[in-house]
Amino acid sequence: MRISRQLIASFGLAALLVLSRKAEAQSEKAMMKAIVAHEYGGPAVLKYEDVPVPEPKENEVLVRVIASGVNPADPLIVSGKYAKEFGTHLPLIPGYDIAGVVEKTGAKITKLKVGDPIYAYVLWGGGWAEYAVATEGEAAVKPTLLTYTEAAAVPLAALTAWQALIDTAQLRTGQAVLIHGGSGGVGSFAIQIAKTRGAKVIATASTENQDLLKELGADVAIDYTKTKFEDVAKEVDVVLDTVGKDTLTRSYGVVKKGGIVTSLRGRPDQAELDKHGIRGAPIAVKPDANELKEITRLIDEKKIKPIVSQVLPLTEAVKADEQAETHHTRGKIVLRIADEPGTPRS
Repeated sequence: MRISRQLIASFGLAALLVLSRKAEAQSEKAMMKAIVAHEYGGPAVLKYEDVPVPEPKENEVLVRVIASGVNPADPLIVSGKYAKEFGTHLPLIPGYDIAGVVEKTGAKITKLKVGDPIYAYVLWGGGWAEYAVATEGEAAVKPTLLTYTEAAAVPLAALTAWQALIDTAQLRTGQAVLIHGGSGGVGSFAIQIAKTRGAKVIATASTENQDLLKELGADVAIDYTKTKFEDVAKEVDVVLDTVGKDTLTRSYGVVKKGGIVTSLRGRPDQAELDKHGIRGAPIAVKPDANELKEITRLIDEKKIKPIVSQVLPLTEAVKADEQAETHHTRGKIVLRIADEPGTPRS
């Protein structure tokens, strides 16, 4: 009897070890499709391949990504030019805007739950994949009026516009703001956010995007290919520069004393700021779930909306990155990674 019990115990232990090893093997096989850069360089370094599904830390959620936005910053990060500043390392999965469904939550997650439809600006990227992780400080429940594809166009661009105009410039009712690149991702949100604040909006774009500026609510639309903005915009309170270089240089003279120039493309020249009696600030966007909730509210109240010019499958990430590199995208490009929940497969 004693021998039988020992055999059963041994068999039970062996079975447990087999099951444990099988579970570990299955865990190791949890793979996903992703866009990966194993070296820094142009869009061609991006590869579509299998990688392990990330495991969320105690302060993170695992998200099944439905769509991910494409931003002008993506090719800059993939190039490695700002690797030190952004804290990136190889191999790198780009993608800083995600929209998807919470699949798993870490032990310290208190606001989000499995099944929540969310969108987020994920600081360390990873969005161009079937699964990504996000913290509660980066994510919010997505707007009910938007599909996941539309929602993926929102977080980084809208937060950039918000933090430039509201947090930094403290735009108020009755003030005038000049927005360079009004048809781009940040610019298109900036026009709409400025209008919700009761500001007068002057915006620049190319000839083919003049209609979009007016649709978004710009009071004055300037075709920069035909008209110098400084001949139209005068004594403005705020400039939001998304272009840089000569556009930034020419902007100091259109701001009234005490006004401010904010720029995404460079640090405003202190000598020029002092010369004109104005302030200046470079804009470096950061994730902010509370501000994302405010943006969600404005979207669901139909006061602002994303502009999506192109939707591509994840396999065409190189093409998307090449377009982003031009800095001439109307609104946003979005990578569709999975079918919208509830959509029948074709």
